[in-house]
Amino acid sequence: MEDIKPDKAINIKGLVCPYTFVKAKLAIEGMEVGQVLEILLDYEEASRSIPKSMEDHGQKVLKVEKINDTDWVIQIRKERD
Repeated sequence: MEDIKPDKAINIKGLVCPYTFVKAKLAIEGMEVGQVLEILLDYEEASRSIPKSMEDHGQKVLKVEKINDTDWVIQIRKERD
């Protein structure tokens, strides 16, 4: 799978639900359709809940990847406003 260059990246390490989703949702709301948001986080539950919530809101999850012992990277393409 190719690496997609994000249009915006946020680091929400140290945050827990629901703040993780709120930050991700606010970030993607400020973006244009077709742009990619990259989220760096260290809360395991959010690595599952953010992709599910984003899909529920009509966005496309491109990647959920554990990059080391504590951190995940999630990429989401904005599909709709």
